[in-house]
Amino acid sequence: MDHFNYAQGILHAEDVPIPEIAAAVGTPFYVYSTATLLRHYRLFDEALDGIDHLVCYAMKAAGNQAILKTLAAAGAGMDVVSAGEYARARAAGVPGDKIVFSGVGKTEAEMRTALEGGIRQFNVESEPEMEALNRVALSLGVSAPITIRVNPDVDAKTHAKIATGKSENKFGIPISRARDVYAQAARLDGIDVVGIDVHIGSQLTELEPFELAYAKVAELTEVLRADGHDIRRLDLGGGLGIPYTRANTAPPLPVEYGAMIKRTLGHLGCEIEIEPGRLIAGNAGLLVASVIYLKSGEDRDFLILDAAMNDLIRPAMYDAHHDIVPVEEPAAGIEQRAFDVVGPVCETGDTFARQRMLPPVLPGALVAFRSAGAYGAVMASEYNARPLIPEVLVKDDQFAVIRPRPTIDEMINRDSLPEWL
Repeated sequence: MDHFNYAQGILHAEDVPIPEIAAAVGTPFYVYSTATLLRHYRLFDEALDGIDHLVCYAMKAAGNQAILKTLAAAGAGMDVVSAGEYARARAAGVPGDKIVFSGVGKTEAEMRTALEGGIRQFNVESEPEMEALNRVALSLGVSAPITIRVNPDVDAKTHAKIATGKSENKFGIPISRARDVYAQAARLDGIDVVGIDVHIGSQLTELEPFELAYAKVAELTEVLRADGHDIRRLDLGGGLGIPYTRANTAPPLPVEYGAMIKRTLGHLGCEIEIEPGRLIAGNAGLLVASVIYLKSGEDRDFLILDAAMNDLIRPAMYDAHHDIVPVEEPAAGIEQRAFDVVGPVCETGDTFARQRMLPPVLPGALVAFRSAGAYGAVMASEYNARPLIPEVLVKDDQFAVIRPRPTIDEMINRDSLPEWL
């Protein structure tokens, strides 16, 4: 469910007409719904009711300060993967003891930053990383809390580029070597082992891969406890998928996911952490664009928009589907036509959809890409010298620009010329 609906024939973000925002900021732009962000966070929080838990928003999905402050005020922790994301989380008012630091390539400088600023735990991905963290912690005279990410070799049944839990993926240590690595961790004076971490991928649309992975984590927990390790926290990552099409079938709901967690891991008495990103932010955002031209090709028609692959890279990178709808609601029964929906960037890959059935739209009309809140603005670039597009947050009948569009001059002036030019 989201809060983007037609009212009196016009698509609204909560109670704000989309054309009103377009008139104020121009197109293209991203718009997010506060009510949807909070609803999705609370669905996860309520799904784990009855067990000790923390929902840490995976801010890689959408990291604007306004989004982070909205979720933090509701009680969310944060999952970060860089010093920049850590700084963003702290700037949004998230305390260090509600931040977990993930990622395969943490540098010693990043470790130092987090240890000095406060951290709930590091999700350690390798023995060399653990040794480096131990050195940094000892140099600061502190103990670094860690979970160790295990790779359970489970097929997440998702896109190959966002699968993370198979043996050939770069993430974590093989679960077969976990006992040896935990024994090594126990010998390091600067390391405090608090639990186990696992994350098998993103945009999972079935519970079975999660359950297979969590069953392996449950077994490992018992083994490690028998070895003398105080396993008191299980970080289960994120990855629950969202519906990118409006169809009768949909991925499992957070309540079903939570019930499965309780069924497979509840008997262990561990604190549970989960790190959803896409399901919180994905359907909470739209990308809104204007039609520039309708163009007839040899065997197809093109709908050319002012948004491009640099604004929303997912279709080009993952062949991802986004529903595209006119902001002005089409009349019932109106005939649709097939279009290739494209942007102005000089790449054939700048194609959002091929042979998509759409109602008639004219140049100047507004269209909206649904389910664009996650991995949209955060993955945008200035390719073709196109400015980053504005982000807008809506709450009830109000809206605010939470990231303005830079001017061309601002883009150019970031360059520095060498003295010989």
